[in-house]
Amino acid sequence: MRLPFTKMSGAGNDFIVIDNRQNRITNRPALASKLCNRRWGIGADGLLLVESSKKASYRMMYYNSDGSYGGMCGNGARCIALYATTRGIARRAHSFEALDFVYHAQVRKTSVTLTMKNPSNLRMNLVLPILRKKVKAHFVDTGSPHVVIPVTSLIRARNALQKLQVDKIGPPIRYHRQFKPSGTNVNFIYRLRPNSLKMRTYERGVEAETLACGTGSIACALISSRLWNMKPPITVVTQSNKKLVVNFTTKRQSIRNVTLSGPALVVFDGVVEV
Repeated sequence: MRLPFTKMSGAGNDFIVIDNRQNRITNRPALASKLCNRRWGIGADGLLLVESSKKASYRMMYYNSDGSYGGMCGNGARCIALYATTRGIARRAHSFEALDFVYHAQVRKTSVTLTMKNPSNLRMNLVLPILRKKVKAHFVDTGSPHVVIPVTSLIRARNALQKLQVDKIGPPIRYHRQFKPSGTNVNFIYRLRPNSLKMRTYERGVEAETLACGTGSIACALISSRLWNMKPPITVVTQSNKKLVVNFTTKRQSIRNVTLSGPALVVFDGVVEV
């Protein structure tokens, strides 16, 4: 079977996007792990499938590079929204279905803004054993589960965030018993200015550090607003040095009207035989 695909990048998160509205692909997990392999496949953080929906313009099915179902991915969603717009599947302002929610997208030339679901299960000041220390970590579900840890609580060296061994520290937290059975993504943050921060992310399903994470950027912004009284909109600088902007409103400690804005672009188009 020959499958046309598009390789896309959202702030450094890279994806393979395929139009599957005709249901040609049946074994989605196997295809994801095959195509996303960086040595034997096309290479990507995940596979995005455009599928038919009765609720919106289309349904987004997202699979991590290891074949696991990812549910929601903020940067992937911005990429698929751009893809759908340029392929005539949807208008620049449209809605799409992902997991258990209908999201709204506003597509510009190389930038996409998503209206996200309200965050849930916010838990501040969890104590986790990290680097032989008991460190305060913070958790929130922004469509995907995320732990957020200020890097200064781990090490206080100059350029601490860049020196942090994310691929070493990430896995024990990702699989920690507090986040069983599905595990969690792990984010490390450093405050830059009154309303901006730098982040690095260890992503579950990829099982490595990625250059950016959309739902992780939202988690980092929300936790930073609680820790440091940051006011929205908050600019999040990713490991790729691309910027994502998170906006939201708060009322009586509840967080609403979350949006995620940032770059999305087509890297190349191709056809793959599977």
